[in-house]
Amino acid sequence: MANAQAGGQWYPPEWPERIRALASGELAPVTPKRAATVMLLRDTGDGPAVHMLRRRTSMAFAGGAYAYPGGGVDPRDDDRHVRWAGPSLDWWADRLGVDRAGAQAIVCAAVRETYEEAGVLLAGPAPDAVVGDTTGADWEADRAALVARELSFAEFLDRRGLVLRSDLLGAWTRWITPEFEPRRYDTWFFVAALPEGQRTRNASTEADRTVWITPREAAGGYDRGELLMMPPTIATLRQLVAYGTAAEVLDAAPARDLTPVLASARLVDGEIVLSWPGHDEFTKHIPTGGAPA
Repeated sequence: MANAQAGGQWYPPEWPERIRALASGELAPVTPKRAATVMLLRDTGDGPAVHMLRRRTSMAFAGGAYAYPGGGVDPRDDDRHVRWAGPSLDWWADRLGVDRAGAQAIVCAAVRETYEEAGVLLAGPAPDAVVGDTTGADWEADRAALVARELSFAEFLDRRGLVLRSDLLGAWTRWITPEFEPRRYDTWFFVAALPEGQRTRNASTEADRTVWITPREAAGGYDRGELLMMPPTIATLRQLVAYGTAAEVLDAAPARDLTPVLASARLVDGEIVLSWPGHDEFTKHIPTGGAPA
């Protein structure tokens, strides 16, 4: 089971052993899989709130931790061109630091996972429209087929005559799972505003609850040790605190630096120092054979 050291930071107890194995050459890093996650926002009287889900405590990876809707890229996310609104694939390729196929796959994954896990769909019947209520039985049947991988996202959009609204997304940051983790992801974090007429629901089999919460409230819960989170989650929440509306967040996204954040571990004076560049609050000092400080 993972434990929390500083505030509600998620910290697996097996990390020190894996870090030592990596340093000694006994452990080879796993190639990270591409993934996308979306910070879905809606305005409140206290500023924008973000939609978060709590991973089931029974899950092997980050059980009990709060996160955003998201997941790995489906190999079929770039298998055919989808009807596309907003910035071009060339623009997205440049923004995300990948090729055109990779850009489509990552953006499709962001939109698909938001629909699969939160029931919110960033697509519409025309480039300037977005679907309304998506809670009917027919929508749910398609969502379940997407989750089961019986239906690709491109097929889903084609079947319903929908255009993917990439203009409703803003790329915010990028984190890569540390090299000593067995489950590694290269994850792009996006921001988006909840479309008018749609509402979120807990549609994820991996979550036992969902919540709309302001970044300030969530960060406070983390600092008090009440909400368990992985470093990218609390880092992005802290970044959102300064904004007064969801529109302000979206407006700020194009200027955000997408240089990947990757933790590093080094041996210093007999202890392991684990750090995330640009995020000093997550630094851990791990004595040989001991727990992190």
